[in-house]
Amino acid sequence: MKILRDNHLFIEIGGKEMKKFSTYLLVMFMIVFWIIRIIITITSQLGKDFLGVIPINETFEIVLLFAFLLCAVLVVKRKMLGALLYLALHAVYFGGDLTQKFGLLSGESLNLGQMSGMMLSIIGIILPLAVLIDLLLDRNRKEHPKDKKTDWFYQNEEFDRKLDDRADKNNYRTM
Repeated sequence: MKILRDNHLFIEIGGKEMKKFSTYLLVMFMIVFWIIRIIITITSQLGKDFLGVIPINETFEIVLLFAFLLCAVLVVKRKMLGALLYLALHAVYFGGDLTQKFGLLSGESLNLGQMSGMMLSIIGIILPLAVLIDLLLDRNRKEHPKDKKTDWFYQNEEFDRKLDDRADKNNYRTM
């Protein structure tokens, strides 16, 4: 459900609001990466390859594609469990492939399919890390909110210094 409040568009899902633009972008990138992985898996099942890329493990790839749905819902609801699960699954799946490709990189050159697979594996590690960092930063913002109505008074050191200077000038001598 879309809500327009104070000239800002919020999308409410399960009572929580995705307010940050970075969250929108990360969720969109997650979905695009998921669609690319679906295309790679389907073309592999049909006996072809997509840009020379084949799934590392087809069974685990299919499980990963379905687990993404749960992770995406949890990330949209701003749950840390979703980001951690998304990172763990992708680190297990793409991490082994990356270490193998970097090992091959030192000894010999890689063909187009291997390079494309390596780039998708790098994206498969960086994207969950970015989602986790975004949730961690948003969590800090929620725990320490800024209120513009009162912060100007309570967190303004310059105002405190002016008060201190005035107080120091009005010292009366007592004898």
